Amino acid sequence: MTAILSAEGLSKTFRTPFSQREVRALDGLDLQVAAGEVFGLLGPNGAGKTTTVKILLGLTHPTSGRAELFGLPVSDPESRRRVGYLPEGHRFPGYLTARQTLSIFGRMSGVAPAEMKTRIPELLASLRISDWADMKVKKFSKGMTQRLGLAAALVHRPDLLLLDEPTDGVDPVGRREIRDLLREEAARGTAILLNSHLLSEIEMTCDRVAVLRKGKAVAAGRIADLTGQGSTYRFAGMGVDEALLVAFRESGALAERVNGHVQLTTRDAEHLNALVDTARARGVLVTELTPERSTLEDVFVDLVKAGEAGEAGGASDGPLQGRRPQ
Repeated sequence: MTAILSAEGLSKTFRTPFSQREVRALDGLDLQVAAGEVFGLLGPNGAGKTTTVKILLGLTHPTSGRAELFGLPVSDPESRRRVGYLPEGHRFPGYLTARQTLSIFGRMSGVAPAEMKTRIPELLASLRISDWADMKVKKFSKGMTQRLGLAAALVHRPDLLLLDEPTDGVDPVGRREIRDLLREEAARGTAILLNSHLLSEIEMTCDRVAVLRKGKAVAAGRIADLTGQGSTYRFAGMGVDEALLVAFRESGALAERVNGHVQLTTRDAEHLNALVDTARARGVLVTELTPERSTLEDVFVDLVKAGEAGEAGGASDGPLQGRRPQ
């Protein structure tokens, strides 16, 4: 698919105001988002996510490397004409109504007046704020303000969406509706770069993700690959006793009781089969053996902790593409 957003070797170094100490916010970031793809940008505070978005929007300039939107350098204002942006913690003038707000954003984005007559009601309906179309924004809840912000980002039918915490403050039903809306936009061919701390939302919405740590991508790939099945299994059976768990552990496995079953971590498939043979030899009737899949939150926490351990031990980070660290 065509790359709508691309960055290569993107680096950004800031100097602190008084000490003039250099702070590297980005360190050689490579990134591509294709048409019709929902891409999640993850990382702890200070990882470089906001700096990346600011560079893409031309709000700050990279120290080195390049970034392009629609094949144009981000330094060219024309590259942003087809971009919709939802910042975190956005605010609208409280004296405007939702309809007036979208009308202003539509005019600023070059939407023809005739098109706005149909586009604004369409967005109000799809984001379920039609009943509040003529209410002043100052009376909106946080969730309603978030919905209106997304409508403003979509008003000119952009081909690239940059979204910062799009479901922040939205109730569970609303989050599902927004997920569905984003998937519809992606199906239309819109490229979406999504930044969120709600990792469950990222996991349910995105096709691919990149995890940033100290300005570097330490993991990137499809969510199914990053959270792929590993060597941990859910094991259950009739006749499982403490002696069997001791035998498992003596063989080098990790075996712990968790909520009525045994969480079993093995070296490989051969080791797993040997453990099953041991259980059967002891008269255990195996009723369940299911590989456990990590959540995106598990992957994220592991990567952050690995970075902290590396810093404490003086180890250097290297990019990790498409898998979890072992």
